[in-house]
Amino acid sequence: REAAGQARAFHSSGEKMKRGLRILALAAALGVGAVGRAGAQALRTPLNASGTAYVQWTGLNQVWVRANQSNPGTAVNGTPKDWTADIGLRRTRVQIFGQVTPRVFFYSQIGMNNVNALSPGNGGNRKNQLFVHDAVIERRFSGQDQLKVGAGLSILNGFSRFSQPAIASISTLDVPVFAQATVDQTDQFSRKFSLYTRGQVAQLDYRVAVTTPFAYASSGSSPSLSEHASYDPRSAALQYQGLLIWNFAEREPHTTPYMAGTYLGTKRILNLEAGAIHQANAMWSRNGSDTLEHAMTMASVALFAEHPYGTRHAAFSGYFGFFATDYGPGYQRNNGIMNPANGSLNPSASLGGTGNAYPMFTTGTSWYLQAAWVSPDRGEEAVRLQPYVSARRAKSDRLQRPMWITHLGVNLLEHGHQSKMSFDWGVRPVYGEATPAGLAEATARRSEFTLQYQVYLN
Repeated sequence: REAAGQARAFHSSGEKMKRGLRILALAAALGVGAVGRAGAQALRTPLNASGTAYVQWTGLNQVWVRANQSNPGTAVNGTPKDWTADIGLRRTRVQIFGQVTPRVFFYSQIGMNNVNALSPGNGGNRKNQLFVHDAVIERRFSGQDQLKVGAGLSILNGFSRFSQPAIASISTLDVPVFAQATVDQTDQFSRKFSLYTRGQVAQLDYRVAVTTPFAYASSGSSPSLSEHASYDPRSAALQYQGLLIWNFAEREPHTTPYMAGTYLGTKRILNLEAGAIHQANAMWSRNGSDTLEHAMTMASVALFAEHPYGTRHAAFSGYFGFFATDYGPGYQRNNGIMNPANGSLNPSASLGGTGNAYPMFTTGTSWYLQAAWVSPDRGEEAVRLQPYVSARRAKSDRLQRPMWITHLGVNLLEHGHQSKMSFDWGVRPVYGEATPAGLAEATARRSEFTLQYQVYLN
């Protein structure tokens, strides 16, 4: 009897082991290599036997630790601050997208941005809530990528590749935010309600959109009317935008509208791009007792390249572009990314704003350059170095001289973009009182030092 009991117990434990193995096998099938390297379909679940229908999700977190040399007159909670130090979340995102049928694609993204100890949160109670960034339905009408038509809340923009950046893959600490020309003024963190078409025909990558901008009044800013142009809260005009890219070498991926900052030497890229945005009667200004309406028109032309060499994906990458931004006469918007200050004891001390702000968005022209090099990929656990430099030279009809914004830094990469540490030194101008002609004169320069850690699940 004892032997029979032991046999039954052994048989029962064997059955439990088999069931456990079957469960693990099923989980592995659904997970598709959940511990794979960057580029593996680790977070992708097939919806049919061939895998052509699927759902995929990604997660991103970017933590910033900073020390900033404050603009003159800066205060934090009413206390003067020559320097500030803070910790914050630059971006926290979750994407869910997939191919529902061979022709129907959906894309959605939720997240939050620019959250630090001074962020007002939802209703001023600190609880910064996740919000919908993107919600798009798209149908393919021709070929693999030749003609797609979509609609919804989308970042698809006409101005440049950095107006729709895949922020997990950028080679600098941050994107050139001035290229997101209307951010949080008549859009929702660069997203707008759009009806668009995009695709790739031979070497041509195109995207064209008709957009309903958000009402300016919903941005939380108080409408202003002066001799300098500002957003017209009465405007209800549609916005038209387009971007054309010619791929001289390899074509870039076209699953989502987002555009990579670097492929870390896995692709050979040479692209020439041209883009534009136009909206009639988007702006207004005052001339005596008259109210004038102005169109908003943006245009850019740029070259983007990535040149891998050797057998381990070492590569040089770079971007060089010219941007013309016409918001109407005298437009200027000061902005500081995740500003570490919340007040000023002397508002006239800096015409560029307080904390880390400067005239980021202006009517004028800009040249923008970035260059990076990434070291060879020497295996699964190796750390790759990616030093970079960027510079922007901007002219504005409100500034006495051209403005220079520079960044120098290095990325430490593990498993591609999945684990990335960045150290960045940024330098910006500070503007004092205006000249007799009413132009702002740069009186000094200030530095900002940022340590970022990024984790990206894909």
